[in-house]
Formats: sequence, structure tokens, C-alpha cells
Amino acid sequence: METQLDAVYRHERELADRIWLTQPMGDGGIRDLTWREAMSEVRGIAGYLRSLDLPTRSSIAIFSKNCAWWYLTDLAIWMAGHVTVPLYPTLVADSVRTILTHSGSRLVFVGKLDNFASMEPGIPDTVERIALPLSADTRAKRWDDVRATSPITDDPLRDPDDLATIVYTSGSTGVPKGVMHSFRSMCAARAFVTAAGLTVEDRGISYLPLAHVAERGCLETPNLLVGFRMFFVESVATFLDDIQRARPTVFGGVPRIWHKLQSGVFEKLPERRLERMLHVPLVGGLVRHKILRSLGLDRVRYALCGGAPVAPELLAWYRKLGVNVLEIYGLTENFAVSHLGLADQLRSGYVGPALPGVEHRISDSGEILVKSPGTMLGYFGAPELTRDTLDADGWLRTGDRGELDERGRLKITGRVKELFKTSKGKYVAPSPIETALLASAAVDQVCVTGSGLPQPLALVVLTPAARAGAHDAIASGLDHLRSDVNRMLDPHERLDHLVVVGDEWTIDNGLLTPTLKLKRAAIEKRYAAQLAAWAARPEAVVWPS
Repeated sequence: METQLDAVYRHERELADRIWLTQPMGDGGIRDLTWREAMSEVRGIAGYLRSLDLPTRSSIAIFSKNCAWWYLTDLAIWMAGHVTVPLYPTLVADSVRTILTHSGSRLVFVGKLDNFASMEPGIPDTVERIALPLSADTRAKRWDDVRATSPITDDPLRDPDDLATIVYTSGSTGVPKGVMHSFRSMCAARAFVTAAGLTVEDRGISYLPLAHVAERGCLETPNLLVGFRMFFVESVATFLDDIQRARPTVFGGVPRIWHKLQSGVFEKLPERRLERMLHVPLVGGLVRHKILRSLGLDRVRYALCGGAPVAPELLAWYRKLGVNVLEIYGLTENFAVSHLGLADQLRSGYVGPALPGVEHRISDSGEILVKSPGTMLGYFGAPELTRDTLDADGWLRTGDRGELDERGRLKITGRVKELFKTSKGKYVAPSPIETALLASAAVDQVCVTGSGLPQPLALVVLTPAARAGAHDAIASGLDHLRSDVNRMLDPHERLDHLVVVGDEWTIDNGLLTPTLKLKRAAIEKRYAAQLAAWAARPEAVVWPS
């Protein structure tokens, strides 16, 4: 089979002078790297790594925000015969040390990071450091100095079944686990190349953390296999400008990203007014084009959403604009190669069918079991945990609950371990309720909780546009939302209260994972002391003082 390295050597020959990577440089400048220029840098770094005479398949870490040199480092590590260990660019020092130590990393490439000074103590003195361009690490060897040593001239190959990377989970439910993937399991992501019909003419933009398989499986690996142009994001503040520069033809995001883009539209054009305009002949088409162009999405032909439950109403809104956002479902443990929505098989509330080559079934307890060509080799240094998750026949226990319809389309109904019990002894699955609440354009984030309470309640963060509205109107709208959602729920699931919390949940305050999923336990802990008092309030919509 053709691995990423095989494909990259082919691109180096056939696409030598074609621009591959476009990188913002932080000073308003942009740097383009052709395949020839990029591979020259890769070969230099690979030559340096080879000169270190490290044991074959040594772990080498990449600690950086997404950038062109992240891609080049990934390739150089593989070409030198070693294993990539990506670290999330938001980790605190203790987590950095834990992963570097657990993986046995011999060296770490340090790139652009926010607050590097607070992270740096997590890098042991025994681990050599190389600074990528744009890095703030002043103690590390510089990229340009290292790559100028002795570049390799051969095209080293790797066995498809060699260990290629150890991907540490984001740690939303405890200590991160090191998921081992081979070149073969990573290249199962070729399924996305086929599904999207990707060609060298496509354009992508890399912004979700490369330390997560969503970005590496759905974008980086397809890019290495196909060779299309890749753009990178400068910062959160320049996100829209970066997308507008890229004009991607393929674009993916977690539900929060799609929701944020929608909220930005509503801040400039109220939802009801927009809805009326979209139904006016001729005017509607012009409005759609103007909105998509303002978002940088006017050339998107293939769009994905995954990583967390998404409200069907949000997807329907984008379809009105002409962007058919397809849902995707996958895990770190199967390199995201699991389920993908198909444009001609859409069903509201369902992710979609299994990808070609993927098998699925629902266990007697309701857990989704998947057998995929992207299935991991196992957890690094944890054989017992591997056996608990992956059986001898290759079935992966996902930890998610779900159901299949008559056409094999998958619906996610919650996490196996997310269920909580009210004081009435009834179990509640929070995810479907949260998804229903997120259908409101006024709700930015929501967490349904209620362990030990008589009824569940929802902690709600409003969108900026909603927060700017009149207090009474917001309260009335939220009460209607609560009533509408309750009508779809069994009595023991119904929400007695919506609690409007004033602080946004972010990665920085520890309430979201690096891939923007809720850290449910952390959110519940933050508000634990007040939950009982809020549940005892007489009003349905609670505004904490």
C-alpha cells in the first residue's frame, strides 16, 4: 500500500514548483512553500535526526500550534525512522511533563505557543529541544541551523504496519491515554479522499489542533496523500481573515465553530430579518452569496461537522445558505474512520452510515461497537486497558450509546458513562437534551446536569447577540424553549430550570477540551455549591446574581 511518505516523494517529483503550504508569519506577511522548498527543509531536519543515532522508532514530540512546520516535522520524524508524539498546544506544564515522560520522548520540537513561559517547566532538562520558526523558545536549537547540517538524499520508506504516531487523548475524562497508530491505520483516512473526491486543485485550512485525530485524519493525512494546497491560521483574532484568504473548498469544524460562525452572522443581521430576506426571489441568492463570502466559505464544496452532538436545526440553517454540512463520527482509537453522512442519505438526528470497510453493531447494553481499518494498535504501555477497549476480534468499544435505523444510519444517543441519576432514582442522558437546546440561536453553550436533584436542570451560556437583548424578552424566550424541549422528553428528563450563567466556558478556564468539547465534570464542579439552591428557585429561568 502507498503510505504518506510514498505519496509525499511522488508530490516532490511531480508538483515540485506548486505551492503546498501557506503560512502567516505574524507580522502581516505570508510565506508560501512549494513542494520543492518544503521537502528541502524536511530532508535537512531528517538528516539531523538521523545523525543523532537514536534507537529506531524513538518517540519524538511536536509541541506547537498548527503551522506549516508542524507538517514538515511530522514528515522528518518519519523519514528518520521514528515516531511522532503530538502535544496539545494548550497543555499546562504538568501535562506536558506527563506525556513526554510516559512516551519516552527523546526530543521535542517547540513551535508557536501562547504562554510558553508557563509551559516550559514541563519539558525535562534531559529532553533536547528544537525551535520551529515563530517559536518563543530561546533555549532550543534553531530550525534553520539544524536543517542546514546534512540533508538526506534518499527516500526512506516505512513498513505500513510500523508504529507512526502516539496520539494522546485530550484528557476530558481523566489521565490522557497514548493511542498508537501505524501508517496503515492512519492511511485508512484515504476514505475521506474518496468520499470528498479530493484532488490537487482543492484547498484546505488547518486550525483544529493537529494533536487530535480529527485534524490529522480528516485533513492532514488526505493532504499528504493528495497534495492539495494547505493554509494555516494566524490566531483566533484573525480567524475570519485567514479563512477569507484561503477560500477553502473543503472545511470542517466542531459544532461550536459552526455555531460561532452563525452567531457572527446574526450579530450583523438579525435572524428573523435574514429569514425573510432568504425567501425573497433574487435577493435571497445575493444574500446567501454575501454571507458565505463574508465567512470565507463561498467556495466550499465539502463540509464536515463532528466531535460533539450538533443540533439538526444548525445544519438545516447552513443548507439554506447552500452549504451542505455532513456529520462525521469517529474516535481517536480508529483515527476518525468510522461513520460519515452522505448527501443523498441524510436523516435528521442521524450521523450517517459506516464508511466503506467499516463494520458496526450495537451491543446488548446499547453501546456502539466498531471494526475499522483505522483501528489503533493499542494504548501505549497499557495492555490491560487495550484489552478492555479492543476485543480479540477487532471490535472497538466506543463508550458511546447509539442506535441504527433500517438503512444502517447511526444515531448517537449519549455516552455510556454520562448518564446521571436524579434523586428519584431515574437515569438521564444529557447529550440529546443539550442538542435540542442548542437548536436555539440564543444558546451558545449548554450543560445538562442534576445528579441527586429531583429534576435535571440546564446551565446555559447565551450568545453575545442574546446577551445584548432585553432581560424580560430573553427570559420569556428561554422559558418557551424549555417548554418546547420538555414536550419531547419523558417526565423524569424534563427540565425544571434553565440557569443562565454569565461566564463563557473556554479552553483557558479549563471547561473545554482542546477540541472544544465540554469538560462535564469540571463544569459541574464549578457550579456544584449552587445547584441545589438554583433547583429550589420558583422561576423557570434562573439568573444567578
